[in-house]
Amino acid sequence: MAIGAQILIISFYDVLCLWGDCSLVNNKVVFASKNKGKYNEMVVLFGEAPVELVFAPDLMDIDVEEYGNSYSENALLKASVWAKALGMPALADDSGLEVDALGKSPGVYSSRVAEDDESRIAWVLNNMVDMKERKARFVASLALVLPRTNQVWLVSGFCYGQIALSGRGAEGFGYDPIFIPKGYDKTFAELGHGIKNRVSHRSVAVRALCDMLNARSVLK
Repeated sequence: MAIGAQILIISFYDVLCLWGDCSLVNNKVVFASKNKGKYNEMVVLFGEAPVELVFAPDLMDIDVEEYGNSYSENALLKASVWAKALGMPALADDSGLEVDALGKSPGVYSSRVAEDDESRIAWVLNNMVDMKERKARFVASLALVLPRTNQVWLVSGFCYGQIALSGRGAEGFGYDPIFIPKGYDKTFAELGHGIKNRVSHRSVAVRALCDMLNARSVLK
């Protein structure tokens, strides 16, 4: 069941690569986010790829206003600001939860509907009281900006599933306690990092990005 779900999810990613050949200097990339949980997850997802992700707040304190209308726009905005400020490759992620019954909300506003994870989860559940339609998907867009060669790499990953009736589990972060990925009967927070890192929206996007970079000999 897990393998079938993974194949189904992988088939939904979209990839866009812009401009020519490039390479990473020293393979160091700043991860343009202040979310330590997301950073830790990305380090694991890149696994054996010859990339050293650096946590942005360890280098500089920058606040980037996310005013884009899409995940890709916001990811590119964050990566561009950090790449320009530090003069080094920057990778940014923008992700969100889209609930069918809520008109795809919270969507790009997933991190802004409330102040913390617990309140955001409550926002979703409170808006879905007595709703039988609980289909949803996670979306993750990654943007890699290489300032030395003016290159941009964009990729998006999707994970389909449904919203649980209540929060369950203690692993992960964000909406993990209420999202049940397709092919499973437990939430991401119950399944744990091992399974999540195989089938999540972010893992799909990372694999697609690594495949692209390897194919173009960007990763050496």
